[in-house]
Amino acid sequence: MSAVKLTSLATSTLSLLLERQRLQASHPTLHLQTISTNLHKIRDGVIVLRTTSDNEAAESLRAHYERLRGMFGEEAAEKAGLHAIPPPISPSPPPLAERVPSPETTYEPYTDDPPPDPDENGILMQQRQMMDAQDAHLDHLSSSIGRQHHISLQIGDELEVHTGLLDALDTELDSTDARMSSARRRLERVAQGAKRNGSTVTIALLILILLILIVVFKT
Repeated sequence: MSAVKLTSLATSTLSLLLERQRLQASHPTLHLQTISTNLHKIRDGVIVLRTTSDNEAAESLRAHYERLRGMFGEEAAEKAGLHAIPPPISPSPPPLAERVPSPETTYEPYTDDPPPDPDENGILMQQRQMMDAQDAHLDHLSSSIGRQHHISLQIGDELEVHTGLLDALDTELDSTDARMSSARRRLERVAQGAKRNGSTVTIALLILILLILIVVFKT
């Protein structure tokens, strides 16, 4: 795998690690297998780059790998077989040859500014890529929050409709209860009247029967 692809893979792995750190409390195994696989690929790629004498790219990617490995966690890295990549062994310097002073030796003016880093543009590009990936992730998160807000508003509208229906039902029940109470009071009055007039009706019937019997026996 080329250095460019390894750098892109390291950037995507960084985004996964940031998301895993943010949601680790509720999802402890989030992206665990994907991150482990990506780190194995990066480690193998760094070793291959060293064999091709591309030491500068290999050392930059090795530093990225060690940072990602640290974010992944020492215990999890050891459990996944993600061992640290040792730094390259610097070759022993050649023996110093006897210096012969030259009358035409020129000296560079002294300055306190550090020499420019030849890989500074590459680091800035990688940082920009990581920031772009984080921005995309935040945009996706913002879109999800917006959808949830819209759903919550719809649920609130439905609850208001159901509340109105329940209020109307309560009003109808109160009206029905009032009508039933009025009908019950009327029935009670009728029953009480029947109890009071029952003896009078009975006496009248007995008198009527007695009169009928007198008339029958006389004839």
